[in-house]
Amino acid sequence: MALTILLIFVLLLPISLANFSPRPLVLWHGLGDSYASPGMLEFTSMIKNVHPNIFIHSVYIEEELDKDRQAGFYGNVNRQIDLVAEQLAEIPELRVGFDGVGFSQGGQFLRAYVERYNSPPVHNLLTFGSQHMGISDIPLCRPFDLICQAARRATKQAVYSSWAQANLVQAQYFRDPANLETYLTASSFLPSINNEDTLRRNGTYSKNLASLNALVLIMFTQDKTVVPKESSWFGSEVVDDFSSEVQRGFRLTSSRSIVPMHLQPLYVEDWIGLRTLNEQGGVIFDICEGEHMQIGDCWEAFVRNWTGEIVENLR
Repeated sequence: MALTILLIFVLLLPISLANFSPRPLVLWHGLGDSYASPGMLEFTSMIKNVHPNIFIHSVYIEEELDKDRQAGFYGNVNRQIDLVAEQLAEIPELRVGFDGVGFSQGGQFLRAYVERYNSPPVHNLLTFGSQHMGISDIPLCRPFDLICQAARRATKQAVYSSWAQANLVQAQYFRDPANLETYLTASSFLPSINNEDTLRRNGTYSKNLASLNALVLIMFTQDKTVVPKESSWFGSEVVDDFSSEVQRGFRLTSSRSIVPMHLQPLYVEDWIGLRTLNEQGGVIFDICEGEHMQIGDCWEAFVRNWTGEIVENLR
């Protein structure tokens, strides 16, 4: 009798296992990269070594690699997120949800997807060196990167012009601590996903972000590209009109006074659901040692811990 039960179990095991697989994963590359660059393809391969049989989709704006790279510099971010939402909704493997990994600006773009759409839903979202509270300086370009240099010049010349806010990606998350009034009225992307506009605050954003299982915020310790680097942890530079009581909570980092996440009005008043998620234990702060996007082996522990959970196939 016991032998018969064991034989039935062995015969049914392959069928049972076929109903389970790692939760799918979506990647959104960073500035200066493309969805199928050699680096992204290598990273995808390494993830599959960690999680065999995992389905991975790399987000693209343009299928042609050069055009996809250019779209990281030039384009309307809000339209790009709309396009990606349509793209993800059409992939059968993602129908019941996925984990997300965003590199640099790809991280806050995936967060915007969660807040505005989240259908299919995101379970765990990992962001590497992302500019959640924007940037207060335009990062330098690599030598001979003409696309980057042209975009940087144009952004610095008129960051809050209507043209820049419709066409230059970095301008759309530039947050000038000395000119917040103009930022709030002219910036077309970041004030929206951070729900900073008191007249048009969107309750769906907070509901959707709070629905995450985990938001893993990864900062590069020597990051000089994201200014300030604490933006990766929802930190921002001090502005002059903060009260002295609040300023006592600031910490000085690299000659910049930083407002940490828990003192941000965005957090205190829970504009995007960040406080709710944190009080649920869902906000995780971590680091990678080194410069911006010098991931090295740092990625592997995060990928093992926060992606690839075995789930039942319900599609």
